[in-house]
Amino acid sequence: MHVSTTVWVASILVVLGLFVFDFFSHVRKPHEPTFKESAFWSAVYIGLAVVFGLGVMWISGPRYGGEFFAGFVTEKALSVDNLFVFVIIMAKFAVPRIYQQKVLLIGIVLALVMRGAFIAVGAAAISAWSWVFYLFGLFLLYTAVKLVRESGHAEEAEEERESRVAAFVKKILPTTDEYHGDRLIARVDGRRVVTPLLLALVVIGFTDVLFALDSIPAIYGLTSEAYIVFMTNAFALMGLRQLYFLIGGLLDRLVYLSYGLSIILGFIGVKLVLHALHENTLPFINGGHHVAVPDISTGVSLTVIVVVLVVTTVLSLVKSRAAGSA
Repeated sequence: MHVSTTVWVASILVVLGLFVFDFFSHVRKPHEPTFKESAFWSAVYIGLAVVFGLGVMWISGPRYGGEFFAGFVTEKALSVDNLFVFVIIMAKFAVPRIYQQKVLLIGIVLALVMRGAFIAVGAAAISAWSWVFYLFGLFLLYTAVKLVRESGHAEEAEEERESRVAAFVKKILPTTDEYHGDRLIARVDGRRVVTPLLLALVVIGFTDVLFALDSIPAIYGLTSEAYIVFMTNAFALMGLRQLYFLIGGLLDRLVYLSYGLSIILGFIGVKLVLHALHENTLPFINGGHHVAVPDISTGVSLTVIVVVLVVTTVLSLVKSRAAGSA
């Protein structure tokens, strides 16, 4: 898949333009989004992703279109898992609902910038060393096991991490425990201080760096095209703010989502290891020659991802309903 510099620049400008539009049309004036507003704009951003994917399929063929949709569904599912953590962070810092949009949007933009750096590094590493797929695959398998082990204890681990990050920031910057509207920095007793809103933003940004360590290897397990990797991340993050307000009350009901994500990450980890074996150049594996192993197609990957997400979501809702009626 050949993507010219012009297409890259145009795509980045469009993505940034959408974020700027989002800020001035929805976030600039503090307010708590209604369900109708969140649902409408969530549908708009998902619709844009679908149109983009169909465009990729039309211009570059079904292979790359399929890779985009597989990547988008995976990144969107991982983003929903991020929302659990965002809810914890907002509660920890007692961020007023009318100011949460600003924290989320700025945090998401910073996340996309940081992920862009990870994507560039990942693309360069894959281009230079094919054995990097081994590392990505093994890391995803480790992450899958870790997700299962931490299921039910994620909140405690996240609160501990938040406390450490916030304590570090407070050591190096003057802070206040009081909110000053939606300002990130305020003046108190003649000196500038960091507000809790900025602390929450820093914690969200740091947390997303950790999430990127999972999501970037996962998407590279579905496509080796850096452009598709970037655009799937952009579209997955673009509607995340609206999704936060849309399904915030439903997150506690998705009790099996972590298990579903662990299955998906484990599946992609296996896919990466098989790909690494197929492209093997390491001398201590099969004498540095390629290993004849099955190749998992994009169609199979997309099917597995969708089926796992549907099954875990349905089982979660059934479990929650049964627990609520008991």
